[in-house]
Amino acid sequence: MAKIKIRLVRSTIGQLPVHRATVRSLGLRKIGSSTVQEDNPAIMGMVRHVSHLVEVEKADGASAGKDKK
Repeated sequence: MAKIKIRLVRSTIGQLPVHRATVRSLGLRKIGSSTVQEDNPAIMGMVRHVSHLVEVEKADGASAGKDKK
């Protein structure tokens, strides 16, 4: 399945508690932190909910998965 990289670009200070919880559930804590998630309807719904706080881009294959040795 495709992967997306989500990065927190705005603070959650002053945001609704629901938005703060959504950002935390995406795995984001501080401004500039990022996470790689699978591109599925549940994740995209959360991203749409906090779209004013995050940036989304497609993750390239090298950083999307764990390196196998």
